[in-house]
Amino acid sequence: MNALLAQLLNGLDKGGAYALIALGLTLVFGTLGVVNFAHGALFMLGCFCAVTFRYLITIETVTVDPSRVSPWGAPVEVRTPVVQEWFGDFGAILVDYSVPISLLLAVPLMLAIGIAMERGLIKHFYKRSHAEQILVTFGLAIVLQEIVKSLFGANPVPQPTPVDLRGAADIGAWFGMAPHVLTYPWWRLIYLLFSVAVIGGVFAFLHLTTFGMVVRAGMADREAVGLLGINIDRRFTIVFGLAAVVAGVAGVMYTPLLAPNYHLGMDFLVLSFVVVVVGGMGSLPGAVAAGFLLGILQSIASVTEVKSLIPGIDQVVIYLVAVVVLLVRPRGLMGRRGIMEA
Repeated sequence: MNALLAQLLNGLDKGGAYALIALGLTLVFGTLGVVNFAHGALFMLGCFCAVTFRYLITIETVTVDPSRVSPWGAPVEVRTPVVQEWFGDFGAILVDYSVPISLLLAVPLMLAIGIAMERGLIKHFYKRSHAEQILVTFGLAIVLQEIVKSLFGANPVPQPTPVDLRGAADIGAWFGMAPHVLTYPWWRLIYLLFSVAVIGGVFAFLHLTTFGMVVRAGMADREAVGLLGINIDRRFTIVFGLAAVVAGVAGVMYTPLLAPNYHLGMDFLVLSFVVVVVGGMGSLPGAVAAGFLLGILQSIASVTEVKSLIPGIDQVVIYLVAVVVLLVRPRGLMGRRGIMEA
C-alpha cells in the first residue's frame, strides 16, 4: 500500500510537468488554432535558462593562497564565485538557490521568445493547414535544439537541488502514519505544488481578468470579438507569450529532477501532445486533468510487480490510453464537439 501511495505521488509530480506543457499547447491551439510542435523546445529553453543563470553566477575569481601549499610545493589556488565574493553569505545563498531564482531570468526571456516566435513566424501560418503548421514548428524545434546543442554540448548538464531542500519529507507522519513509512523527496513535492500554483494562476488569469475573458471569448468566436472593435490579434500574441512562459518555468523547476539536455524538449513534446489529444484539443481543464491522470498511470505502470506481469507496459501505457480514448471519444475526454471528429 505504501509503495502504491509513493507511486501515486511520483505520478502527480510527473503529471504536473505534462499538465504544464499541455496547458501551453492547448492555449495556443485554442486561441490561434495552431498546432505548435515547437512547444517542447520552449520547455527545453526554460531548462537552459536555469543552466545559463547558474553559469553566470558561478563565474569564479582565482586567487593564490601562499599560506596553503599543495603536495607538490606550489601555492594553492582558491576559487570563489564572484557573487559570493561581492555579497558574502547572501552570494552563497544565490548560488545555492540558483534554480528557483533563475525564474526571474526565465519569465521575461521566455515571454520575449514567445512573442518573437508568434510575430516572426507563427502568424504567417494561421490560415494554413495543420500539416503545414506541424512541419514548420517541428522544423523550428529542430533549429532551436541544434542551437542549444552547439552552445551547451550534447551531454546533460546537471543542476543541483538547494542544500536545504535535499532529502525527503515524512509525508506519512503528517497524516498520522508511523514515522518514515511514507517519505517523498522535498523537491518533487515543491514541483508538484509549483505546478498546481501555475495552473491555478493561468485559470485565474483567464477567468477573473477582463483580458482573460476577452481571450476566452475570442477562443469561442474570434470574428464576433473583432467586430466589437477589440484588437484580438494583439491579445492572442500575448497569450502565445504566456504559453511560452508556462513551458519555460516548468522547465526551470524540473532541472534538479532531470539533467537538461538538448533533446529534452522532444521527449516531453510527444508525451504532452498525447496528453492534449486525450484531454481534448482546445480544452484547458481537459489538458490539466489528462496530464495528471496519465502521469499517475505511467508511474503505476513503472512498479516492478506490474512490469513483471506486462513487460514494457510503462513505455506504452500512455499511448494505449490514447488509442482507447480516440476510439471511444474522438474529441477527447473534455474536448469541444466537432473538434477531432468527423
